[in-house]
Amino acid sequence: MSGTFGKAADVLRRYFAADLIPGLTTAAVVLPKALAYATIAELPVQAGLFSALVPMTIYAVLGTSRLLSVSTTTPIAILCASAIGEALAADPALDPLVASATLSILVGAMLLAARVLRFGFVANFISEPVLTGFKAGVGLVIIVDQLPKLLGIHIQKAGFFRDVASIFTHLTQISWPTLVVALATLAIIALSKRFLPKAPAPLLAVAVGIAASAIVGLEASGVSVVGAIQGGLPTLKLPRPELFEDMWPAAGGIALISFTESIAAARAFVRPGDPPLDANRELFALGAANAAGAFIGAMPAGGGTSQTAVALNAGAQTQATSIVVAAAALATLLFLAPVLALMPHATLAAVVIAYSIGLVDFAGMAAIRKVRSIEFHWAVVACLGVMTLGTLKGVIVAIVLSLGSLIRLTNDPRVDEILRIPGSHRFRPRESDHPSDEAIPGLLIARPVGRIYFGNAENAGAKLMALMRAASPRVFLLDCSAIPGLEYTALKMLVEAEFRLRESGVELWLAALNPEAMELVQRAELAEKLGRARMFRTVEEAVAAFEARGAAGEPKSAT
Repeated sequence: MSGTFGKAADVLRRYFAADLIPGLTTAAVVLPKALAYATIAELPVQAGLFSALVPMTIYAVLGTSRLLSVSTTTPIAILCASAIGEALAADPALDPLVASATLSILVGAMLLAARVLRFGFVANFISEPVLTGFKAGVGLVIIVDQLPKLLGIHIQKAGFFRDVASIFTHLTQISWPTLVVALATLAIIALSKRFLPKAPAPLLAVAVGIAASAIVGLEASGVSVVGAIQGGLPTLKLPRPELFEDMWPAAGGIALISFTESIAAARAFVRPGDPPLDANRELFALGAANAAGAFIGAMPAGGGTSQTAVALNAGAQTQATSIVVAAAALATLLFLAPVLALMPHATLAAVVIAYSIGLVDFAGMAAIRKVRSIEFHWAVVACLGVMTLGTLKGVIVAIVLSLGSLIRLTNDPRVDEILRIPGSHRFRPRESDHPSDEAIPGLLIARPVGRIYFGNAENAGAKLMALMRAASPRVFLLDCSAIPGLEYTALKMLVEAEFRLRESGVELWLAALNPEAMELVQRAELAEKLGRARMFRTVEEAVAAFEARGAAGEPKSAT
């Protein structure tokens, strides 16, 4: 028995040994940022540490990614600020950690419900351009939100553009000692990234800020500090069900962003040999992590790209790295609370701004514009939606834009005229690069691309009829090889089109129907009207039949 325990202990030592240093390195970045995110969310700074304690541990046990680091992120923090701020405004006596617990349990419940319903596919429902614009808007909102703390001024929050105007009108009230502390923090972060790329820049900045506060007495100079922090083990925080009705919209937005960001980060850092990600299992792991964290007042949690990248670059092998980060968070709560109380708010604000600027991805926006200008416009609208309507409504704008872009793309299917490559039996779409490709006199070949359904059938039909009118063929051959399936409305329109073409003296032929489409056609009256003589396995066989029959013969079916 002792030998068995000895072997198990040896396995655990090896398991954690490989991830101990990567875990401590990741903790040096995650923990200062977690403290800063708590200030964004209008919560005591220990709430950030709570999110790096319980949710981090639960995900490490249940998640499918070997690297994903789960605590909290910038977009989640700003969404929390909206929901918790409204709850505190309605009830000033409310414990902020109870508000956080209520929000986290709702987020966890929504993610778990999504797992039961197998909604893992929802991760793909916010397009990359819209997500880029949304993140840019969040980044700008956070920067403006933190600028007063960085400048040492006080403004009445009233929305992005009003806040910008208010900051300008209060510039004469700048606290110069506060600004110096903030600029020094930004300088430390920038210089660390430049000359010490492997050093934990946030930890260095926070350490210098705390040291300066202790040695110089910054608070006496008018620099605001964090103040007393409740250290020790977290205490039980029970959610308040009466807050559910007001908080559920924010919780829904946070759940969506948490899952979307987590899946994106996990996919971005999958290594060869890692087990495949399971989107529905990720829903369960994130839901359980948030639900468990709720009972100590942890902020809602999700996977972060930047902190996962830190773990990867530090040499993380498994989720043991996250266990080390959680242990570091616990040690901080137990032993370092009095030290953290000396931290200047300007230092935290500078850390937040330094790591929020990256959300405004100008290069990414430029790349989108270069490829597709319409998707660039969607990204800009998503960004403006966050800035003008607030982050929560900005999430809704992002979802609506993504669905709208999907509908627009699917409702305008491509339809190509197909020509023959000279001297061959091969065919391809008409292109200006191939002016010698030949049309077959009397035969028009058209290929719709994509699934034809009630939403795009009319547009596809209009494009096909435009080609038919321009060509005036005797036979209209519909190449169905790029159509994965037909919906009833589309099939009915095809039946009606066959009748109109026949009335005008044009025959409709079909080629290359896949099994699903063929089965639907055979169930409908279209199969009887066409007969086997006008349905072919391939375009090549249909063209051969057309050329073989001459002007008056009948096509020879190849079905």
